[in-house]
Amino acid sequence: MLGVLRRKVACKANGVSALGQGIRVVASRAFSSSGKEMTVREALNSALDEEMSADPKVFIMGEEVGEYQGAYKISKGLLEKYGPERVLDTPITEAGFAGIGVGAAYYGLRPVIEFMTFNFSMQAIDHIINSAAKSNYMSAGQISVPIVFRGPNGAAAGVGAQHSQCYAAWYGSCPGLKVLAPYSSEDARGLLKAAIRDPDPVVFLENELLYGESFPVSAEALDSSFCLPIGKAKIEREGKDVTITAFSKMVGYALQAAEILAKDGISAEVINLRSIRPLDRSTINASVRKTNRLVTVEEGFPQHGVGAEICASVLEDSFEYLDAAVERIAGADVPMPYAANLERMAVPQVEDIVRAAKRACYRSTPLAATA
Repeated sequence: MLGVLRRKVACKANGVSALGQGIRVVASRAFSSSGKEMTVREALNSALDEEMSADPKVFIMGEEVGEYQGAYKISKGLLEKYGPERVLDTPITEAGFAGIGVGAAYYGLRPVIEFMTFNFSMQAIDHIINSAAKSNYMSAGQISVPIVFRGPNGAAAGVGAQHSQCYAAWYGSCPGLKVLAPYSSEDARGLLKAAIRDPDPVVFLENELLYGESFPVSAEALDSSFCLPIGKAKIEREGKDVTITAFSKMVGYALQAAEILAKDGISAEVINLRSIRPLDRSTINASVRKTNRLVTVEEGFPQHGVGAEICASVLEDSFEYLDAAVERIAGADVPMPYAANLERMAVPQVEDIVRAAKRACYRSTPLAATA
């Protein structure tokens, strides 16, 4: 904290005030208290419907998106409404339909490519990275690639290692891509609309286990013009003792952990990242400068993960504000086990977040005391 005192005068005029403004902007958008609720599935479906209605250049392509109405029913009703020219069922060939989508985007259309799981996007990785992400730069800005790659990402339940990996860090490391990971229905609706309207390729990471969950939505979010800014996090819960960053399903776990911590007198601030690339570093650093402690939470592998990037950002910009070492909570450094008991051990749990936050606040119980 001595470093903070030394720099206070210098920071007051620029960094801290700017970061503080960032927090106020993000915190201003909160869930409605009106009681209106919507599932994440309904939010995604309505966003697709409204964007297809507003722009004839928007179309959907993927396996089972049409006749079957989507493997997870995200595209339900869209084939009947917009016809087979704009809701295209494809063979099981991710490399093929991803490449067709990128080509269509080159010519000014706005494809939404659905992967049944982002694990299958590995079949299309050349088109996503080399054809979509790099074309704008390599053409000196002459070629825009307004395409969205969307589908469930990360662990579901009992689907094995080839269907359970989180690709947030993979795609988040690639220049030219924007990477979004919604948590709530308001996130899903506002961010998908933003992704479809964006001139650049967007990787949109959903979560299968969240599709059926209901969240309150504001009247503003139900408006057809609603859109959330890409690159802005949201403070889901304000606090003063420790900052917890999370995205996708882990936001819910972080909020549950914050409730438990509150009973022990620890006030946790929970940040829903929403955007993995670009990352809202200003909101994260502003929060850490207030709480002086940080816990990062993600489902993905620990090495080279999203939490590691957040940790680096805080150490570079706010090191002297830290009163404790940064705690990283991530999935186990193994391929996802199939057995249910091992699967639970491989994915972060609420109690893991609680323990990490207590360690950061020097409130953990020494092992010797529990023996």
